[in-house]
Order: sequence, then structure tokens, then C-alpha cells
Amino acid sequence: MLGGGLAYSFLRVKGRETGRSRVDEERLYLAERVLKKAAERQVGIYLPADHKVIFENDLGGATSFAVHREIPEGGIGVDIGPETLAAYRKVLAEAKTVFWNGPMGYFENPLFAEGTFEVARAIARPGVMSVVGGGESIAACRQAGVAESISHLSTGGGASLEFLEGKILPGLKALEVAA
Repeated sequence: MLGGGLAYSFLRVKGRETGRSRVDEERLYLAERVLKKAAERQVGIYLPADHKVIFENDLGGATSFAVHREIPEGGIGVDIGPETLAAYRKVLAEAKTVFWNGPMGYFENPLFAEGTFEVARAIARPGVMSVVGGGESIAACRQAGVAESISHLSTGGGASLEFLEGKILPGLKALEVAA
């Protein structure tokens, strides 16, 4: 399940309108590769179907939004929309293990925090092994009031992702050498 800035690159690859939302133009080929491999392996990748969108430059000062399925020209996606949130809740309700890295949107503005906070709450259920990586994600869990219900919080979001990729982390390698 993708949200936040990462989702817009994947949506662009799929031909969806992303307005002025953050898209990593130089790495669109990676999003395309991930989508292709996921399809080959029959792995579901969930992308936002709708978005909270603003048309201002000041994310922190924005005071209103509109929900759109496609992000219109000039618009900036700032959170997942209600349809996406419902779909993500449904998937998370079935999950026994969840690894989460990265907010669903610009949660620093309370107007755009719902997607991130509700995903955090859906993850923080009894019986779920949950790992949350990254300072922003941990901050979101704390603000949503569920940090104590997460199995493991790791401030090393990028390092956590590299570890899952199978990369050897320099800190762990140093510990092995020292042992």
C-alpha cells in the first residue's frame, strides 16, 4: 500500500494525473520495474484511488482541500482520500504482520493528517506484529496515540528498508567484525 510522495511516482507510471504533486522523475523507471515484477509475481500493490488536494503553495498554511480521483493541473496531493482509506483499512484488517515506512500525506497539517493517523490506528491492533520505521512515521504514531501499541518502532527508516532488501548495513558489519 503506497501513499505520500512515493505513490505519485507510481501513479504517474500508470498514466494517472498527478498535478504538481512530488514525483521523482529520475526514478520513474524503478516504479515501472516494481509494478512489472509485482504483476509477474501476482503481488498486489495498492495505490491511492482518491486524494485530498490543495491548490496553494503553502502546505502548512493551507486551510481547505478538495477530494479528487485524479489530481488536477495545479493541484498538490496532500493525503489519501476517503475511498483509499477505506480500502487500506480493509487490507490492514486482515494483516497479521505489517511493516510501515512513511506517512500517507502531509500529516504535519492537521487538515491532512487523517489518512496517516487512521492507517497508524489500523496497524496498531492487538495480535498484529507491527514494525514502524522512520522518524516521521513514529511521530505520526505518537500523534495518533498508538505508539505504545506498535510492536517495534525504529528511527532508522531508510536503514530498515535496506535491511529488508538484504543489504549489509555498515553498523551491523562493524559489530560482526568486532565480535
